[in-house]
Amino acid sequence: MIESLIKFSIRNRFLVLLIAAGLFGWGVYSVRTGKIDAIPDLSENQVIVFTEWMGRSPQLIEDQITYPLVTNLQGLPQVKYVRGTSMFGMSFVYVIFNDDTEVYWARERVLERLNYAARLLPDGVSPTLGPDGTGVGHILWYTLDAPGLDLGEQRAIQDWYVKFGLQNVAGVAEIASFGGFQKQYQVTLDPNKLTYYGLSVPQVIGAIRANNNEAGGRKFELSGIGYIIKTTGYLQSVEQIGNIPLQTINSVPIRVTDVATVQMTGETRLGIFDLNGQGEAVGGIVVMRYGENADEVIGNVKKKMEEVARGLPEGVKFNIVYDRSGLIQESVASIQHTLLEEMIVVSLVVLVFLLHWRSAISIIIQIPITIATSFILLNAFGISSNIMSLTGIALAIGVIVDNGIIMAENAYKNLATRQAELTATRPANDGLGQTGDPVGANGKLGPNHGNKQPKHTSEQT
Repeated sequence: MIESLIKFSIRNRFLVLLIAAGLFGWGVYSVRTGKIDAIPDLSENQVIVFTEWMGRSPQLIEDQITYPLVTNLQGLPQVKYVRGTSMFGMSFVYVIFNDDTEVYWARERVLERLNYAARLLPDGVSPTLGPDGTGVGHILWYTLDAPGLDLGEQRAIQDWYVKFGLQNVAGVAEIASFGGFQKQYQVTLDPNKLTYYGLSVPQVIGAIRANNNEAGGRKFELSGIGYIIKTTGYLQSVEQIGNIPLQTINSVPIRVTDVATVQMTGETRLGIFDLNGQGEAVGGIVVMRYGENADEVIGNVKKKMEEVARGLPEGVKFNIVYDRSGLIQESVASIQHTLLEEMIVVSLVVLVFLLHWRSAISIIIQIPITIATSFILLNAFGISSNIMSLTGIALAIGVIVDNGIIMAENAYKNLATRQAELTATRPANDGLGQTGDPVGANGKLGPNHGNKQPKHTSEQT
């Protein structure tokens, strides 16, 4: 097999060179278009199911949410195992699939099963899927540098403007906001006043919900003009909430302010985000979608930030806290420098030991062609160019040239042996061959062929 391949390559040198050039060009294209990241993604192929039921204890969350979801999600195809975690007001279920399972197919299977499992959960509880990212998908963190704005205003800018702008970038799975206050209206009830007026908590909640609504009417025409009738009843201030009537006693309305305190405040926080010990900050985390090119996504997010920054209030700007692109560029540059050094060292060693420039060049050419071909395989299997994959290529350079060196040495050895055999047989066969044939051992005519005198047949007298 190997002998036939060698013969075919020698007889079709142009074809072999053409294939090598094609592989090298394809490899260069793969290097430019391949995925680049600093670290390999070794996280499990999982789908996260998140369920929120605020105000409930972890034991209640476990019994009524986590346990029903885990037991119903265990029968999915290509699932290795299902994990569940319960905490105060929240439930997390991790569905771990086989590594070769397509991630979006897995998410569809989980959604199908959730449609059935939702009927087993308490009223008003709706499980949702986590973002289609991985454990190493946090590629960029940023904060808003907004002097003169309080934390609530900064969080409003982040949630209602910046977040929606950056989510449109290709390859971004989610923009997770952090820090600041999420503004909300809070109604603090006084139980003594509720008892005095004979009201209950559900009555107060029902009255506020009924008065925070918009109703549509009908369309009618008047003098050739069509009008649409609607009523707008959305609450827009603390005063409007406080003036909502709950009931009437002796023609006197009992309002919300009579039994509760209404105020604008922030949602209860479980922690704060502090930036470099300089105080609280508001920002977001860019989560990359599964299987995307980290370096390309970061570049696109930065370009989008420049566009979004034009619509920010005066004096507000982005402050990038963590950017993986720097680590990616430094890691790739370091490995590239190492590859170049190894190629030069190996080339010099081959030249010094073989002392034949044509043989050395034939071996040295293998290095860039083989490295370029390896990037074709990386792209084919969806492996990014990261520290581990590039280091593996760097370590394999010595193995790459081993085959060429062995073949060159073997060729030299066989040629030298054959040359010695020819040199040893030539002196004995300068004239006739061993059988008296004028053809020598080398297949050529002897030097005296054609100069022999004819033999006389008559006797001298």
